Amino acid sequence: MFDIGASELLVLVIVAIVVIGPKDLPMALRTAGRWVAKMRSVSNHFRSGIETMIREAEMEEMERKWKEQNERIMRETAAQEAAAAQGQSVYDASDQNDPLPADNADPVMIGPMPPEDKTGEAVPASGTAQP
Repeated sequence: MFDIGASELLVLVIVAIVVIGPKDLPMALRTAGRWVAKMRSVSNHFRSGIETMIREAEMEEMERKWKEQNERIMRETAAQEAAAAQGQSVYDASDQNDPLPADNADPVMIGPMPPEDKTGEAVPASGTAQP
């Protein structure tokens, strides 16, 4: 914080000894130490108060976002329940997020199944040995 070098500190000590005197110097240093401690305490108290205010503001913002998201979810759920009550499907047939696999997709593997020959057996990939 204060960029005080060794030579500057030595000059301060010499000036303090000359001005205050060696007899009263320990008491002056104790008083200065108490002032510094009090300033640090006030600074820490101020900093913690500011941090508390920031945290409270962030919490209020998060609560507002959560409330908006909850209201949106409740509206969507109510619309889906109303559609289901009327006998309509909740999922549209053209929905890209359809959880069911396509007719030619293997449920274990991702991607299409290998082609089959006329006997109904899968055709091996080129370059593989057939048993």
